[in-house]
Amino acid sequence: MTALFEHSPWVEARADAMPSRGDRHADLMAVVHAATLEEQLALIRAHPELAGKAAIDRTLTDASAAEQASAGLDRLSEDEFARFHALNAAYRERFAFPFIICVRLTDKAGILAAMEARLANEREAEIAAAIAQIGEIVRLRLKDVGLEDAR
Repeated sequence: MTALFEHSPWVEARADAMPSRGDRHADLMAVVHAATLEEQLALIRAHPELAGKAAIDRTLTDASAAEQASAGLDRLSEDEFARFHALNAAYRERFAFPFIICVRLTDKAGILAAMEARLANEREAEIAAAIAQIGEIVRLRLKDVGLEDAR
């Protein structure tokens, strides 16, 4: 089964230990929102950079590899790769975690524009944005496995 959260099985384990609301996505995101800031940051940091080292050395999870490929991030020109690399570095330096976006809902140009725009945000806003984007990623992964509204 597809891992819903990148290298963070604790989210599903905690959701499984709670009474269900009848909506798997809501149950999972309730766990994320109730987590400590340190746990939320660990969840965000568990995600790979877009078109980053994990994509190059093929250590992405299957889900991440497919998602990045869906946005064309596995077929970048040298200039596009350099732009992603520079923006990833600037973003990580500013916020101390990787840029997160649900790549299945956009394309290369949209991702790059979002990276540039979100660099101007405050850290708290970016943490919230990353959590919201993780929620969208999980929603689509649940749909992929036929559990979008099931426990």
